[in-house]
Amino acid sequence: MDRILFGDNQFFAINHISEEKSRSLSIKFKDDDAVIQTLDTAREAGINTFMCTTHERIGNICDHVRKYPEKYKDFEIYPCMPYAHKYANAVTELGYWETIKQYVPGNFLSVVAKGGIAYLSKDFVSIVQLLIDAEMKMFKGIKTPVIWLQNIVTDLLLGLGMKEMFIAFHDHIRKKYNAEVGFITMNMPKLVEMLDSCNIHDAIICTSINKIGFRMPGGRKLYEDTLKGRKLRIVAMQVLAAGAISPDEAIEYVCSLPNIESILFGASSKVHIFDTVAKIQHYDSIYQNRG
Repeated sequence: MDRILFGDNQFFAINHISEEKSRSLSIKFKDDDAVIQTLDTAREAGINTFMCTTHERIGNICDHVRKYPEKYKDFEIYPCMPYAHKYANAVTELGYWETIKQYVPGNFLSVVAKGGIAYLSKDFVSIVQLLIDAEMKMFKGIKTPVIWLQNIVTDLLLGLGMKEMFIAFHDHIRKKYNAEVGFITMNMPKLVEMLDSCNIHDAIICTSINKIGFRMPGGRKLYEDTLKGRKLRIVAMQVLAAGAISPDEAIEYVCSLPNIESILFGASSKVHIFDTVAKIQHYDSIYQNRG
């Protein structure tokens, strides 16, 4: 993976600390051209990996990337699925059955028609695999070397202790897409234990890592001990703790930690994108030299 990954929160008006900022982002990125321009700015800063949800509008971005293959020849997208709001909104607007018909491939419907509810109960893993395939359709022809399970599902499965679903997601991504498998979580220490118990040792984990323990259950020390205790592949997100830490202090802290393979951030302006990249490169050089 690249050291620096660019996220998509800002494109969909997600701000964890300010409703006013969310409204501002919603206006700024209401058109796809604004999203594409910001991605191109990130590429100018040397970021060639876009980590994003499977929001409907991402399909338009994928269309643009496919339209200019030479321009985006080094560009990679890391899909994060599922985009829960998409399904929740569809159920509200269309109902359960129409939602299934809209998002799940047709061959599934014919099987369900024959087997009914018994099939749904019996082969849940196959249903999940079909949903993954449906989510991946928009990325056809685009480099997707890492595919992620969103934290809303990861942490639900973690809480329920559903080992078989972690294994099913991992194996399907590996076999069908020849991609590395990522899990996004709000509880990294517990997820590490779960993956060990599933005999999954090659997964990448994306989790909150920051100096004040924001969205880090068990606290900063537990996370630091987990990072130091073994070999892991971690993507650090929410490093600024939703703006509670200054960029310099936040990035220096994350760069000083072991096993942080990549840093994920989102930004809406050229100044912030270039400044963040420069800070990561600066503190990386300091801590690499110390090592």
